[in-house]
Amino acid sequence: MKFKIKKNILLEGLNNVSKALSNRNIIPVLNGILFNLTDKGLSLTATDNDLTIKTFIDKSDIINVDSEGSVVIIGRYVLDIIRKLPCEEVEIEEIEGGKTIISTPNAKYNLNCFDINDFPKIDIVENDKPIKLLTGKFKEIVNQTVFSTSTQESRPLLTGINFKIIGNLLETVATDSYRLSKKIIKLDNNVDNNINIVIPAKNIIELIKIIENEESELVLYCFNNKILFKYENILFQSSLLNGTYPNTDTLIPTEFQIKLQLNLNDFYDVVDRAALLTQVKDKNIVQLELKDNNIIITSSSPEIGKVEEVMPVKTLTGPNIKISFSAKFMMDALKSFTSEEVIIMLNGDIKPIIIKESEDGDLTQLILPIKTY
Repeated sequence: MKFKIKKNILLEGLNNVSKALSNRNIIPVLNGILFNLTDKGLSLTATDNDLTIKTFIDKSDIINVDSEGSVVIIGRYVLDIIRKLPCEEVEIEEIEGGKTIISTPNAKYNLNCFDINDFPKIDIVENDKPIKLLTGKFKEIVNQTVFSTSTQESRPLLTGINFKIIGNLLETVATDSYRLSKKIIKLDNNVDNNINIVIPAKNIIELIKIIENEESELVLYCFNNKILFKYENILFQSSLLNGTYPNTDTLIPTEFQIKLQLNLNDFYDVVDRAALLTQVKDKNIVQLELKDNNIIITSSSPEIGKVEEVMPVKTLTGPNIKISFSAKFMMDALKSFTSEEVIIMLNGDIKPIIIKESEDGDLTQLILPIKTY
């Protein structure tokens, strides 16, 4: 294998596939990137057996091809070398002895390579039942929910995002059992078979990092144990989490005793300022009190002091109440909305706090209150 290519084109492909590399892999070859050069172009593939990313560079974007072939180069080193080279063009050549030379007019790097036969055989196939979304809409769905996933491996299902499709409705849910995010959108077409899968959040986050063109099309192919995303010249395949995701429908109340309409930015700023005096160890607890058409936000720390802020409420229905919650959870939830105002709905000081843009909005955020007595 020997070819010459512009540095920026190769670097873009390497940056994308390198997101599937894992430093924790005990199988050495999984730290490598597969270069496969054919008469059609160059494909780059990386995998950790849980996540696989493959990108294709058409032959028209390659300056010169002397010979075709395949090689597996240590991902971290080839990426760092290409990134730091000062020239615009780079030549890559496979030589005898399982080595590859990366060269420019003024530099030459001789790298050891993995045995091509040790690289896993990647099965990437597309079926005849694709689901299509705009990339911008998909990024919005993920960004409005993924922060609620759990980071505790003791409950692996909660480390993923639950995607359910019934007909033309896509429902996305994430929860760590202390908070919950739920987003519902309509697809352009009906899906023949209902889908209920859980995708690891860490993999979805890597996909979001790759997507730059928000007006492009994202195509999803669902299988029993994996999901394939197709975006421009990139194939992104993730395994699914095994098991049945908890039924969260019963967690979100449909009737409320108290409803507040607040300016989102003003409320966020009040909570943010109140959180300055809280401690991380105490989960950034702040208290909200409803009184005389105002909300009073307070927080205190024995070592630091106390803060109290009063904010008028535009619409208030229901009795007065005092309720405590995590400032961090509240701010994360508020950041997911794009509207100027939000509605906060309550049923008492120990019942979930529900936040929506409007009562029939397609995005729901749930936060469990914290007992302070």
